Amino acid sequence: MNDNDLFLNDKKHIVSMRLNNTDRLAVRSTAARLFVRESELYRFAVFHMMHRLSKLLDDTCAGSDLLPLFLEFREELNINLGLKKNQLFKIFNGKNTTPDKFVAMSDIELLLLPHHAVRQRLMQTQEAAACKQANTSEWLEDYLRVKYQLSNTSSEADSAE
Repeated sequence: MNDNDLFLNDKKHIVSMRLNNTDRLAVRSTAARLFVRESELYRFAVFHMMHRLSKLLDDTCAGSDLLPLFLEFREELNINLGLKKNQLFKIFNGKNTTPDKFVAMSDIELLLLPHHAVRQRLMQTQEAAACKQANTSEWLEDYLRVKYQLSNTSSEADSAE
């Protein structure tokens, strides 16, 4: 089956997933409050998440183009997916990224570190000193935005909407 067959076939598929009781009860309660079936809420959640992660579906989006996405979901992706630095390196730079979009391993590591370690690493980086801020997340975002010449980051895009 090729990609065109997948897009033309609008057949729904059954997918199984494991949820803990707390999450399942939360979905059930939310669905009841919205007066919808649980399955509709699951489909909404998947659709919404895939929309937010759509840059990953775009083959032209690689290297530093992906930084705003990973800054936005930094903690969630690390906790829930357990991504490692080598995986992130392949995600950022694996699609034959042009040199101007290449993301350094030291910056990829910043996306995986806890806040206190990010702050320590940024204090040791001369390039980051110019962007220093009290809020570590904002400091990291500004440092990467300046270093990789990102036009706007995810939080700026969200506030513009």
